[in-house]
Amino acid sequence: MTVHNLYIFDRNGSCLYYNEWNRKKQAGISKDEVRHGEIPVCLLTCLSAHLSVCSPVCLLTCLSVCSPVCLQEFKLMYGMLFSIRSFVSKMSPLDMKEGFLSFQTSKYRLHYYETPSGLRFIMNTDLSVPNARETLQQIYSNLYVEYIVKNPVCVLGHSLDSELFSSRLDSFIRGLPFYSPRAA
Repeated sequence: MTVHNLYIFDRNGSCLYYNEWNRKKQAGISKDEVRHGEIPVCLLTCLSAHLSVCSPVCLLTCLSVCSPVCLQEFKLMYGMLFSIRSFVSKMSPLDMKEGFLSFQTSKYRLHYYETPSGLRFIMNTDLSVPNARETLQQIYSNLYVEYIVKNPVCVLGHSLDSELFSSRLDSFIRGLPFYSPRAA
């Protein structure tokens, strides 16, 4: 059993945080670009109708660091989630309170949790992890709220570049009963 990666998106589709642990196949994102929240999410923010907020220096820094493949993966992930959620809500015979929770392929399982404020937590694991919804809720309530929301230095809606958040999240993930340092 293992955890492959974790995404945190805001309600507008900007990737606020990405980290990976046991991801076998790389999608063009180098370890240097994704190390503990160092992905320049301000580029995503700039490109998604907030261009006036970022300075030219900020934009140039982001363009020089973040690869187009990195941005493309985030867009693909968010678009897929948006489509699946829409499909599930339209096709469900019952009014679903919880909505879309997870799906699996022949190689991995994607777990999904959306907060009332629109934050989206996505964790990819191997198939042996049955349900990580409670884990994602704990990440939100015990880590995100404590180390991002309650931190006056962190600006909500921007990249989660808090070292404390990153280190606590890493410790939390590595302490999960279904985490294994070797990818299955």
